[in-house]
Amino acid sequence: MAHPKQSTKEKIILGIDPGTNVMGFGILKVTGQHLEMLSMGSVQMKDPDYGLKLKRIFEKVLELIDQFHPDEFAVEAPFFGKNVQSMLKLGRAQGVSMAAALYRDIPISEYSPRKIKQSITGTGAASKEQVAGMLQSILKIETLPKSLDATDGLAVALCHYYQSTSVVAKSGSKDWSSFIAKNPGRVK
Repeated sequence: MAHPKQSTKEKIILGIDPGTNVMGFGILKVTGQHLEMLSMGSVQMKDPDYGLKLKRIFEKVLELIDQFHPDEFAVEAPFFGKNVQSMLKLGRAQGVSMAAALYRDIPISEYSPRKIKQSITGTGAASKEQVAGMLQSILKIETLPKSLDATDGLAVALCHYYQSTSVVAKSGSKDWSSFIAKNPGRVK
């Protein structure tokens, strides 16, 4: 007697590494616990007009959403730096990409660069090359793209997957200490 087929939940995650000169993106398909990279790439923003760069980011993110129909959107958060103008520009690029996801009613999550590197490599101080190498190993990518912005976008998507499937995330806890407080019997 044949057993009824169990449905395996599938979701698609769009990861964005925002930038006003180069935007990296990665599309990750999750089927149960199986991970598959659907696409990754980078978009060069060559126009000298800053407003047109932001428009290009919005349009490209919408294009990716309409092509891949992601269930979730993850973006790298701007990091605190000494150059305030650079931070403002990066924040605008992030905001425009988030606006595109919101426009299509896709839930958004954001992660710090350190959190992304740590979830992929185990250390928040990893180089872009180390992140790319781990992605190649984890997702069995034959050839890496020339632009590390593309692998950074994919790293954002994979970080989101790891964060959303962790024991802490599933418990509804914000961190390990609140998880332990809510689950004293699970910790020895």
